[in-house]
Amino acid sequence: MADLAAFGAAGALVTRPGHVQYGDLLLGPGTPYRWKTLTGWEDLPPLDSGTVERADAHGAFPGQLLAQSRTVGVDGLIVRAPRAQIGEVVGALSAATAPRVDEIPLVAWLDERGPLLVFARATRRAVPTTLGYRVGTITGGAIEWVATDPRRYELTERIVSASLPLSEPGLSWPLAWPLTFGTPGSTGALSTQNAGDAETHPVVEFRGPMTLPALTNLTTGDVIEYDIPLAAGDVLTVDTLAGTVVLNGTASRINTATSRSVPEQTFTLAPGAASLIFRAAPGSSPTATATVRYRSAYW
Repeated sequence: MADLAAFGAAGALVTRPGHVQYGDLLLGPGTPYRWKTLTGWEDLPPLDSGTVERADAHGAFPGQLLAQSRTVGVDGLIVRAPRAQIGEVVGALSAATAPRVDEIPLVAWLDERGPLLVFARATRRAVPTTLGYRVGTITGGAIEWVATDPRRYELTERIVSASLPLSEPGLSWPLAWPLTFGTPGSTGALSTQNAGDAETHPVVEFRGPMTLPALTNLTTGDVIEYDIPLAAGDVLTVDTLAGTVVLNGTASRINTATSRSVPEQTFTLAPGAASLIFRAAPGSSPTATATVRYRSAYW
């Protein structure tokens, strides 16, 4: 499973409708690789249904629907290059679609809505070696990718931050006109906007100094909270997609979750707006912060 935050430049080569980028490989207009059909991109992925048939009445009890992996395919692939360079062009395609352990960005731009991405691995590649190979034109090729997270994401990551609540300084004495109440204090509130139609998993970073960092989603009532002291410079990173809680990038601290804390993978941002509140134990520094990073998600 890929870290959404690790690919800020995903899709950098995609500049127009018809472009498909996988890692550093670009397919579509202006490249040696053209395609006719993109399958599985706009389709709803296969769903596992928890629906149970009624034993004593017509119909069934509706159950949860959970999406399976998304399979994306490019069919009717045409590879065209000068005869003396066809081997180099095919070799670049082969290297870019070689089997790999981790998933990397697959970005497609189809229409005026702009590009979206999934994290996927190439699982099939077909390059027919017909007579056209000898003259620099290969037709009937295909590539297939599988994305274990079936949601499609916007390319630009959204980031919101807040510090712990801080009281306003109030009026200065002696009074002077016009009255000045000072700089407004922090409220610890954050607002997010998932512009898609699927729930998205945020990455939350708590930065010390503080104790007992907590983030509450006021829209759902869900809380993530950790009984751990964070010194100045410490960062506790909660990846709700991977379900991990890591201190300073190396040490797992998932065992510090309190009884109020929901399982990390259930802490999601539903489509639309959400209000979050950042809190910590009394005595924590007002310079402590919580940062939420996420991307709008689409089915």
